[in-house]
Amino acid sequence: MKGKLIIFSAPSGAGKTTIVKHLLTGGFDLEFSISATSRGKRHTEADGKDYYFLTQEEFQKKVEAGEFLEWEEVYAGTRYGTLKSEVERIRNNGKHVIFDVDVIGGLNIKKFYGNEALAIFVQPPSIEELRKRLVARSTDSPEVIEKRVQKAEYELSFAPKFDVIIINENLEQAFAEAEQIVKEFLFEK
Repeated sequence: MKGKLIIFSAPSGAGKTTIVKHLLTGGFDLEFSISATSRGKRHTEADGKDYYFLTQEEFQKKVEAGEFLEWEEVYAGTRYGTLKSEVERIRNNGKHVIFDVDVIGGLNIKKFYGNEALAIFVQPPSIEELRKRLVARSTDSPEVIEKRVQKAEYELSFAPKFDVIIINENLEQAFAEAEQIVKEFLFEK
């Protein structure tokens, strides 16, 4: 039997990556779908583990060849996408696929897979809290943080299009809520 798909989307800094990493240790037989990106690698990241890091030219060739399930230019000159081959590899191994993708990408995957996929939106308690989290992360310049905050305000308008919304005010509560939602989806009759 092919695995199901669990999609986590959120504005940058809302906590989706932390929740996804938590779920990967929860015994749900999940495998992380590694996205491809044209952006540079951060000092804490590894190719093939965090992302498939591609040049702009490599990314464009894969777009033209129809190799992406979805892709988007999230910021000018920076594209992210989900390779079809990555998703099918995981599903054909009988595992469930878990995604950590941008909002538009998450909705596109849900549209493609329909009821085989569960789309979860992780929402910060407020824009101000989101800004604090981005600053505390110390990975981006103040200009990049402001871009991310502006984009987050736009992305929040898509939340109602997702199957479920988790408001990540308290991380332990968000973990518990995510575990329950995923368990119900994977093991529903």
